[in-house]
This record gives sequence, structure tokens and C-alpha cells, in this order.
Amino acid sequence: QVHVAESGGGLVQSGGSLRLYCSASGSISSRFVMAWYRQVPGELRELVASITAGGETNYGGFVKGRFTISRDYVKEVIELRMNNLRPADTTVYYCKVEARLKGGINVNDYWGQGTQVTVST
Repeated sequence: QVHVAESGGGLVQSGGSLRLYCSASGSISSRFVMAWYRQVPGELRELVASITAGGETNYGGFVKGRFTISRDYVKEVIELRMNNLRPADTTVYYCKVEARLKGGINVNDYWGQGTQVTVST
């Protein structure tokens, strides 16, 4: 019913930049918080950045001003601009969309498949 599409991962040198994009399609009546998470194997998934329907943003403590999340409210696409990337940022990044389906009441989380970000030294 809901498909979360991610794009923009890849390989970059230390200090470089990447942009990640995420959108959700399907029988959606409302989208609420849209966010990026990342998960290193063997560790818990951690928040990278989130943005609410009202535009409020939140970032993981490790971001330290390097990343910026934005949202296109017409296309319902979020962009994560990642600058000054470090090898420690290497992992899979996942998009999460909180959404209510058409005709539904509950708000549920929908996840993408993940996109690999690799930062070389």
C-alpha cells in the first residue's frame, strides 16, 4: 500500500558531500514526520535527521552541523544534504515516513529498503 523510495547514496571521499532523497507513494492521506536513520551492523538504528509536517527539524548528536534536512511539501520529498562526510558515516541509511492511509485512522511507520553510503579515507 505504501512504497518508500530512496535514492542518492554512493561512494565519496572523506570531506566530500552526498545528497539523499526519499519519498512515499501509495494510498496516503497524510504524511507526518519524515526522517533518515542509519544502522551500523550489530548496533541499534539511530536517528540522522527528521522533519515534521510543520517544518521542525531534529538531528542526531553526531551530525554537528554537517547535515541539513529539507522537505518539499508539494512533491512530498525530503532531501538530506550531507557535507564534510567522514569514514565513520559509512553505513546503510534508511528513510522512515509516518503516514495515515486513506480511509484509515492510525498513523504508521513505513520504511525504505536502505541506501548505502560509503566514505573512503
